[in-house]
Amino acid sequence: MAPASLVIKAHKFRRWYREEVLKLFADVDAILAPATPCAAPLIGQQTFMLGDQELPLRANLGIYTQPISFIGLPVVAVPIPLSPLPIAVQIVAAPWREDIALRLAYTLEADGIAAVPRPTIDSDL
Repeated sequence: MAPASLVIKAHKFRRWYREEVLKLFADVDAILAPATPCAAPLIGQQTFMLGDQELPLRANLGIYTQPISFIGLPVVAVPIPLSPLPIAVQIVAAPWREDIALRLAYTLEADGIAAVPRPTIDSDL
C-alpha cells in the first residue's frame, strides 16, 4: 500500500510528463526510438552489458518502452535484423494516431529495413 501523498505526486508527475512529450508532436508525426537496450537475449540469459555495466536483463529490458507506455501513447515495435540476433525500434505516435505508427512500420517492412525471419519447419516433426 502506497501512501496517498505518493500516489498524488505520481499522478501529477505522469500528467506533467505526458504534456511535455505531447509537445514533441507539434513538430513531428512520429518518434523513432530504440525498443530495447540490447539485441534479443538468448534463452536463459540473466544479464546483459550496457556500456561497461552488467545489468539484470529482466529488470532493464524495458527501460526504453516503459516511459512511453507509462503515458499511454500508441507504439509499434519493429524488428530490425542484425546478425546474429535482432534488435527492435519503436515507432511512437500521438494519441489516437495509431494509423501513422502502423503506416511507418509497414513502410519499414516494405523497404526491407524491418524484417522478421520466417521460421523454418522441421520436416522430422
